[in-house]
Amino acid sequence: MPRSGQVVVFAALLGISAVYAAPVQTVVQWSARVEPATIVKAGVDFEAVIDAKIDPGWHLYALTQEGGGPQALVITVSPESPFKIAGSIIAPLPITAPDANFNIDTQYHAEEATFYVPLTVPTGAAGRVTLDLDITFQTCTDRFCLPPATERVSLILMVPGTGADATAVERPRAAATGAPKAFVEDMAASSTASTLGAYLGLAALMGALSLLTPCVFPMVPITVSYFTGRAEKDRRRAVTQALVYGIGIVLTFTAVGVVLAVGFGASGLNQFAANPWLNLGIAALFVAFALNLFGAFELALPSKFLTRAASVDSGRGRYVGTLLMGLAFTLTSFTCTAPFLGTLLVVAAQGDWQWPLAGLLVFSSVFAAPFVLLAWAPQALASLPRSGAWLLSVKATMGLLELAAALKFLSNVDLVWGWGIFTRDVVIALWLVIGVALVVYLAGGMRLGHAPRLSRPGLPRWAVVVSAVVLTGWLGTGLAGQRLGELESFLPPGELGGGEGGELAWIVNDYEGALAQAAKEDRPILVDFTGYTCTNCRWMEANMFTKPEVSRELSRYVRLRLYTDGRGEQYLRFQNLQRDTFGTVALPYYAVLDPRGVPVVAFGGLTRDASFFISFLQRGL
Repeated sequence: MPRSGQVVVFAALLGISAVYAAPVQTVVQWSARVEPATIVKAGVDFEAVIDAKIDPGWHLYALTQEGGGPQALVITVSPESPFKIAGSIIAPLPITAPDANFNIDTQYHAEEATFYVPLTVPTGAAGRVTLDLDITFQTCTDRFCLPPATERVSLILMVPGTGADATAVERPRAAATGAPKAFVEDMAASSTASTLGAYLGLAALMGALSLLTPCVFPMVPITVSYFTGRAEKDRRRAVTQALVYGIGIVLTFTAVGVVLAVGFGASGLNQFAANPWLNLGIAALFVAFALNLFGAFELALPSKFLTRAASVDSGRGRYVGTLLMGLAFTLTSFTCTAPFLGTLLVVAAQGDWQWPLAGLLVFSSVFAAPFVLLAWAPQALASLPRSGAWLLSVKATMGLLELAAALKFLSNVDLVWGWGIFTRDVVIALWLVIGVALVVYLAGGMRLGHAPRLSRPGLPRWAVVVSAVVLTGWLGTGLAGQRLGELESFLPPGELGGGEGGELAWIVNDYEGALAQAAKEDRPILVDFTGYTCTNCRWMEANMFTKPEVSRELSRYVRLRLYTDGRGEQYLRFQNLQRDTFGTVALPYYAVLDPRGVPVVAFGGLTRDASFFISFLQRGL
């Protein structure tokens, strides 16, 4: 076979083996801009500048690469775009060297390369016109190659129909924000700090409430008495063992935060929280925990594990055993702590990657504190209320709350998969059923599963019954279209649940359509980067956007809502747009673009201060 034929066959085999031997890799990052970025007239030439950032160790084959080897770089205008290439593409001088992959001399670029593409604005173009450039290329290292690939970069040209001057601008980029970028960062930083503080406060509250659950509260005096009883003559040892026990609790909970923070990061955490299979699994877990609290079955660690921990505790490695006991207690208490942890992690998914770690550290520290403090001052044990019927009622109430929590995660699955079953009205109606069951149970009118019927309530329980009646009645107002305040964060969006009217319309997941409308109406765009499972997003939509003074400012914008936590190429594109333009993928995130699509100002996170949010909206006009 001639040498050139061998090269062609070898190149084909390389391409086929790359397809089947390795997943798709992205080793070249393409971006584009327009030069000059001042005035461009219809029928006049301009330059599109394409930048290639090449990963270390990789080669991008050049425009001038001859046939019989790797795929040469090819830059063309897509058939859908009306533009024409007006001359030769200018490229940097390539490197020429022998290539072991193809056994010939090849021409390539390394690290980075910039290409200047001369183009002509079509004479008949008017308004906002999209330029799509298709780039076909191949990359190799010294040892192997990736198959040829084609990527598209897009630019937008403003071309008035009158033939007057127009400004050529690219899609929003962080570098295009200029001076307003400092204001963007200041607003986001102050919001993030205040929101993180509120989140850590919530974590501390969840940790304190978890101590009152039936799985945990009875174990506090028992565990502390165990330590103090075994070290009657050595108080220091009792406190030390209780401290080690508390460390075991903290390490167990915090390990979950470390896995979420390190394993997923900011964008990964959003995708993780929106995963429908994960939400379905969590819903099933909550239902199982509820049945456990109703007495349908018992959840417990294997006896061998507990026996082993006790034997280690009595031997030389007593502190290791105590640490394992803290781990075991954390796992066995999860039936009752799950609703509080679930709430915490749902909120954590709206923040930065450090949030799960910080939140679970605070939660577990508050949760473990009584074990250490009571071992240090055991006389305080006498002041704790005794276990009794009140814990039985708390146990059944926890089961009902876990059923209500399961509905929240089922509605997340519904939103992502588009079932249209667990809408806002349906979830509220099911919560009402749970509320009625709670009222009847607490009043002694029914049993829940295998849990015994409660006796006739005394004054304290009647107070709880009345509170449950009021809460259930308030939930009923949600079916009539009333907003439910903080609870809206855990409900599907109103427009998906029905019963909502008179609200401003939003363009949903149509970035190009919003740009076209903004150019036509000469109005700025408010982009709402949101998520299907984002609780803070739901709160802002239900409680901030509906305020008359805020709605008045919103009406001055072209309103665009982009979901970034769904599954599919469209959602990844919107997430990349947010990350590349504003340097974050946190939700919610609000950005103002001028009618040309250039960023003006942005604000990240939840705020309860209407005047602050209004000032942000006014700043973008």
